[in-house]
Amino acid sequence: MMIEPLAPMTAVLRLMVSLFVALFVAALRAQELPNIVVVYADDLGWGDLSCYGATAYATPRLDRLAAQGLRFTDAHSPCTICSPSRYGLYSGQLVCRTGRRPVAFEGAHGPSYLEPGKPTIADVLRAKGYRTAVIGKWHVGLSWVDESGARLAGGFESATRIDYEKSTPLIDGPQARGFDVSFVTPNCPTTDPLYVYLENGLVPVGATTRHRAETLPNPGGKWRWDNDEGWMAEGYRFVDADVMFCERAITFVREHRERHAEQPFFLVLATQIAHAPVLPAKPYEGATKAGPRGDFVFELDALTGRLLDTLTELGIDDDTLVVVTSDNGPETMHTVWMRGDHGHDPAGGWRGMKRDGWEGGHRVPMLVRWPKRIAPGRVTAQLANTTDLFATFASIAGVDLEDDVAVDSFDLVPVLAGTQAEDEPLRPHMLTQSFRGEFQLRRGAWKLLAHQGSGGNRYDKAPLLRHAGTESEPEAPGQLYDLAADPGETRNLWFEEETRRSELEALLATLTRPDTGRSAPRDRKARGLAALPLRVR
Repeated sequence: MMIEPLAPMTAVLRLMVSLFVALFVAALRAQELPNIVVVYADDLGWGDLSCYGATAYATPRLDRLAAQGLRFTDAHSPCTICSPSRYGLYSGQLVCRTGRRPVAFEGAHGPSYLEPGKPTIADVLRAKGYRTAVIGKWHVGLSWVDESGARLAGGFESATRIDYEKSTPLIDGPQARGFDVSFVTPNCPTTDPLYVYLENGLVPVGATTRHRAETLPNPGGKWRWDNDEGWMAEGYRFVDADVMFCERAITFVREHRERHAEQPFFLVLATQIAHAPVLPAKPYEGATKAGPRGDFVFELDALTGRLLDTLTELGIDDDTLVVVTSDNGPETMHTVWMRGDHGHDPAGGWRGMKRDGWEGGHRVPMLVRWPKRIAPGRVTAQLANTTDLFATFASIAGVDLEDDVAVDSFDLVPVLAGTQAEDEPLRPHMLTQSFRGEFQLRRGAWKLLAHQGSGGNRYDKAPLLRHAGTESEPEAPGQLYDLAADPGETRNLWFEEETRRSELEALLATLTRPDTGRSAPRDRKARGLAALPLRVR
């Protein structure tokens, strides 16, 4: 009679053992996955690092990172301004997929570009056992409400009407979009009020003080340009914003290793550098001979070095995939002043700058290092976009992507592994959007701009007039360039290459259809760690 009750108990025991084994195996697999760090610079141009040819100053830590891994020469941001590009990083797609136009959020401006129910890369990685964090500039829009519960629109004065108790926890902040830990600013940290900090979906100190630009340094009498006045929290920091963000990131990594070492982590450090205003922190003033902006970029280099040193100190350097890239090309006045004052071209010789559909507006640095699995000293001309980080990280983590997720994201694992031949493009085409929401399409060396002019800045008067470049076919409704023969985008072949132009226009119409448009392939299967074998060293 005593035997019968043991039968169901045995079944329960077996179930418990199988669950334990499954959890144990999942934990082991999670431990094998790399930590992932993205250093997301702001308005850092293709020519701003010495590993990309800058000579007015040096960026030794980023140069070393490039030498230890892979440097892309044809990488791009999804848009030529910050908010839509940040959406691209987190969502793996262009902002046109939301049905909204590119905008840089200001004040209590939202709602977020990141839609509820659509997974972010943080959601995907967290589901695979990652602990996720974002520190620095958020800037993809947020929903704020007043005391009546009505959602506020943009504008700096709207900050005075925020009801923080009713607005938080933020319904579309980082915590609601896949991040376990966050310390961010709603907008550009030193440019666009609302000047407050958001910590884990809450606002520790609301904006009750009026910021005055005159309270900040003005290096060279002009580099404080674009510091907008508006409402800020008591104790808000401008000059050393990125030092604070870096320290927060380092603290996250240390605490993670102390308390959650069994998990990999995903960290986005979204810096303010090299956005306007140019306010290098005290330790970096005069660090270069290229003025305040040279010092500012050197600060980014040094702070990235501090984070890398932390990985080494903690013994996790080999197990961490690090990506450094930028949200768009260099700011207009920064480009003008650096060219005139220091003989330095932040755009690296490409036509255009931030906001423009020309190459200087969206061709950006991209460095990738993972000592355990990516061979050092490599340079690739493979076409890449910030949106591709989504599918790449998911592929490494072993996640197959649904077709309605990250529809502009290509898996770059074969490029990272060195198994993709340089003369065989991984990406057959690439879409970008300029400031006005107009499209640019690359296919191989050919580039179609579905608009006249820059797509962003006005070049018909000073100070940009002398930086306009050549308009060889001013009457053409769009532009077509062969970047292999004409990297400076000087000879518009719109009329000469009618057949090729028609083909690209048809492809553009397909890729951008509101209902079915996508640029990434369907049925994306994860390649996993096996596609990036351990290096023999």
